[in-house]
Amino acid sequence: MLVAAAVCPCPPLLVPAVAAGAASELADARTACSDALSVLAASRPDRLVVVGPAGEGARGVHPAGSAGSFAGFGVDLTVRLGSGPGGGRPLPPSLAVAAWLLEHTDWADAPVEGLGVAEDLETGRCAEAGRELGASAERVALLVMGDGSACRTVKAPGYYDERAEGFDAGAAHALGTADPAALLALDPGLAHALQAAGRAPWQVLAGAAEGAGLEGRLLYEDAPYGVGYVVAAWS
Repeated sequence: MLVAAAVCPCPPLLVPAVAAGAASELADARTACSDALSVLAASRPDRLVVVGPAGEGARGVHPAGSAGSFAGFGVDLTVRLGSGPGGGRPLPPSLAVAAWLLEHTDWADAPVEGLGVAEDLETGRCAEAGRELGASAERVALLVMGDGSACRTVKAPGYYDERAEGFDAGAAHALGTADPAALLALDPGLAHALQAAGRAPWQVLAGAAEGAGLEGRLLYEDAPYGVGYVVAAWS
């Protein structure tokens, strides 16, 4: 059963070594992520699963010890998702950011693995994956990585779209109030148009949380670089 969840954004710029001189710009987001992860640790889960968007080659399960690299972002830094033998496939960037967060948090030594999901995964399949995760152990915790729209300003990666602010506000409210139904109501087509990579992982969380009766707290909401970032904790 799902006992806790943390929702964090997944830009590689969260990692100070990647952000370099701009590291201070996401300092508040990093602090909020640390606070959300402390909620996970306090829940004393039997199993932690990190869920995040992934490209075709990195979709599916990444076992404990799987490695990810930030070499593609110009930094010679490798991280591992917990301790274990790992697997043959590298972590996608979203899970690599999660691994870095876990390495820099006072995290309880619960078994941890990753799940990379396609950004265009249908809502029903997202929910079903979440239900399976929620039923996989007596005490399950999720670390859910994903960004909101990338269209909040003209300098954003997806340029400006007037629908982006409303989409992000709705998602932030659903995440901050632990509302699975509202998350499952997010429109996949609109999310794709707005380049909101968090939609599918958030809907996996929604499936896992059905019937769990968790309460949410919104810890951070902003749109630096024109991209919507949200941090929330469910317990």
